[in-house]
Amino acid sequence: MKNAIVALTALALLASTALSSNAQARTWDAIKQSGTIKIATEGAFPPFNYFVGKKLTGFEVDLGTAIGKQLGLKVEWVTQPFDNLLIGLNQDRYDFVIASHGITPERLKAVDFANPHYCTGGAVVSKVGGPKTVADLKGKTVAVQVGTTYLDNVQKVAGVGKVSTFPKDTDAQAALMAGRVDVWVGDKFSALEVVKAQKPRLQLGDLLFQERIGMAVKKGNSSLLKELNSSLATELSNGVYAKLSGQYFGQDIRCK
Repeated sequence: MKNAIVALTALALLASTALSSNAQARTWDAIKQSGTIKIATEGAFPPFNYFVGKKLTGFEVDLGTAIGKQLGLKVEWVTQPFDNLLIGLNQDRYDFVIASHGITPERLKAVDFANPHYCTGGAVVSKVGGPKTVADLKGKTVAVQVGTTYLDNVQKVAGVGKVSTFPKDTDAQAALMAGRVDVWVGDKFSALEVVKAQKPRLQLGDLLFQERIGMAVKKGNSSLLKELNSSLATELSNGVYAKLSGQYFGQDIRCK
């Protein structure tokens, strides 16, 4: 129940921030005139956005940089904890967010999303011999990142045992490896990478749910949203997206 209260409080705060903010987000014209676009991400969600030493990298970082370049702009990156990203967006700290946010009805009340830049789902991961299906989660301790759709969906599973939340997805993975939890639920593409790296210690189970992932802009910033959708469409058609997707995942992860 405590986790559910925290999640509801965060959503309420996000919606309240969106409604109460008097500041005007930078329009496309203002961004274009400045020559720089500010993009926020988490920086702790490999292979989508993460640090190698002091270098920010990952599929979404490279895609965001490509979009900025296609728009003729210099890109300035900002990193924030995942559960602060959309709040900061509505406080005009940056222009848009690309950080593997699932497009949900709750989030759509507070921000606007671009067309999805990939489709995925929440995967069940455990040590070999452990839980693999949704039914197997009954009575088990599950690790998830706070403020995510993984948390929301795990809490909906009938009979699930304790749900342990962590500030970073990598912390949830570490809890599984250390034996402090029975299962980790996270992005299926991240899960594939983790299972591959930890072979033969970990196994990939069923998908708990499926979702579309999109870039977020401040509610009502239609001029920027239009440009992001146009630029994303260009990257999807000119081979840039396919090249990046193949580089990081060995497959095309666009929504079919």
